[in-house]
Order: sequence, then C-alpha cells, then structure tokens
Amino acid sequence: MPEKELPRTVSRPVFNTYALTVCALLTALSVVLARVLTLIPAETTRISLEAVPIVLSGLLFGPIPGAVVIGCLFSPFGYNPIFCVPPILYGLLAGAVRRYVTDRPALLRTALAFFPAAIVGSVLWQSMALALVYGGDAKQAFFLAKLVSRSIQFALTGTVDTLIVWLLLRRGALNGVQRRIQVKGGAEHDHQ
Repeated sequence: MPEKELPRTVSRPVFNTYALTVCALLTALSVVLARVLTLIPAETTRISLEAVPIVLSGLLFGPIPGAVVIGCLFSPFGYNPIFCVPPILYGLLAGAVRRYVTDRPALLRTALAFFPAAIVGSVLWQSMALALVYGGDAKQAFFLAKLVSRSIQFALTGTVDTLIVWLLLRRGALNGVQRRIQVKGGAEHDHQ
C-alpha cells in the first residue's frame, strides 16, 4: 500500500497554539544544544548544533516563528543583542525557503536553509561582533583570525546541521508535525 502523500506546505506563516507549543519546545532544545551539549575549546569559540531547532522552526512554521526560536536569549553570560543576529538569520532564512526545501527535500536544498545564514551571520557578523567585544586594541587582527577560524568551524558544523535536518525531512520524521500544521493552519490543499 503506497504511503499517503503529504500535502504541499503552506506558504504563509502558521500562528496558533500548536505552533507556539512546538516553537517553545524547539527553543528549549536550542538552549540545551547551545548551553549544555556544546564544545567550548576557547573563550570565543563554541561548537554546537543549536541551529538545527531554529532552522526546523523556520521550515515548519515560517520566517517569523523561525526568527523568535533563539536560545541566545537564555545565556548564563548575560544577554547581548549583537550575538542574537545569527540565530535570527537562521530562522528567517529557513522560513523564507521553507516551501522550496520541504516540498522536495534534497541535500542541496536543505543546505540553502543553513549556509547563507551561516556565512552572513555566524561567520561575518559574529566575527565582527566578537572583535568588537573581545578584540581590544587589535580588533582588525582579531576579526581576521576569527573570520578564518569561524569559516572552517561553520563549514563543518553547517554540514552536520544540514545532514541532520535533511535526514529528518527525508525519513519523514517531521510528517506528523507537517500534517498537523496543514489541518490546524488552514492550508489550502486538495482533499482527494
């Protein structure tokens, strides 16, 4: 018996109690991945999978819910808004490309949800922000060093993040959530 095909993803953002609940769980997961299950080899370097739940929220619910699922608001080191730009970009971009990625999940399509935000936010913006905060008198040298190290770091973590989300999409792990969104989100799809 063939599997029932998933309805096309709604293109508009989903705002309801179910979306709020799932986004809250994804935010908690992002916090755990960012603060507990993370490697910190240096003061200004942190390796984690915190972008995965942020991107998932964007892919599932759209750009605005994706942008607000950010664990950087819950930091034991205090809140600094300049460090929240990259996670917000992950969620916004994933929400912007959600239909393209979720309708036909492919590895390169899934990478589109990660790598532009990783390059602009995590590599360029965050390197500049770290240089401003920690660079002291050698801000330019600090920025260039961070730019190189973060490029390598996010090439690797971005690849792992992409693979995780692609496998979740490919294996249908998110189909239940997507079906619920279709029903609760008032999707305009065929009832065949």
